[in-house]
Amino acid sequence: MWPGLRMIRRQLSSAVRGLVYEKHGEPAQVLRLQRLEVGSPADYEVAVKMLAAPINPSDINMIQGTYALLPQLPAVGGNEGVGVVAEVGHHVSSLRPGDWVIPVDAGLGTWRSEGVFSEAALVRVPSDISIEIAATLSVNPCTAYRLLSDFETLRPGDSVIQNASNSGVGQAVIQIAASLGITTINIVRDRPELQSLVQRLHDLGADHVITEEQLRKPEMKDLFKTCPRPRLALNCVGGKSTTEMLRHLDYGGTMVTYGGMAKQPVTVPVMSLCT
Repeated sequence: MWPGLRMIRRQLSSAVRGLVYEKHGEPAQVLRLQRLEVGSPADYEVAVKMLAAPINPSDINMIQGTYALLPQLPAVGGNEGVGVVAEVGHHVSSLRPGDWVIPVDAGLGTWRSEGVFSEAALVRVPSDISIEIAATLSVNPCTAYRLLSDFETLRPGDSVIQNASNSGVGQAVIQIAASLGITTINIVRDRPELQSLVQRLHDLGADHVITEEQLRKPEMKDLFKTCPRPRLALNCVGGKSTTEMLRHLDYGGTMVTYGGMAKQPVTVPVMSLCT
């Protein structure tokens, strides 16, 4: 069984519950709220009361059976979240009751009220940050950091262009890049409350926020009179958005695809492949 999941075999006195799936499929069809058995932690285990757990696209994909990492069934849904340590085993050294913890790896099964996990499966986080931020630390910010650090050597003054800029990863990219002195060009879809979104991204540290429609206009060249062409393009959408980002990428630059929200193929113009 997946870590921390013990299906109920007897009548329980505590109301420990989790969202369990016994087969892959659409979440609305296969998820069931069930009672779970939670015992005392063994020597190297930790009992955790969950505080919050978000819904990430990877959570849905795992339940559907389309994710790269799939648990042994039955399993509890949820890859990320934050909990508070309630009890520790005799040989646990890195955690103590009252600590806030998040998962080290995907697949812990965080959509539950409580669980017992291996000490090695958890890492402590500060308890003076908001629950919402703590619950989403283990996926999006880490992804953003790796996107900015693994594919190009970026220096202060360089620029990055990205689509889906208002996503969890996109907002983390903005904040990390701003702290490093890297300019961000952020693409978003047009919407009724666009100015509110633009202001929110600027408040996070975004330098330029443009719509998909503006990205396709000739006036885009005016942006690069004061901003260097991006060394790195981050694609989470696919389709036309990717093609247009490529047109503005610096010579020798890198485009990284980490998502496909449009469910359309990445189309590369021939000129973008010419040396």
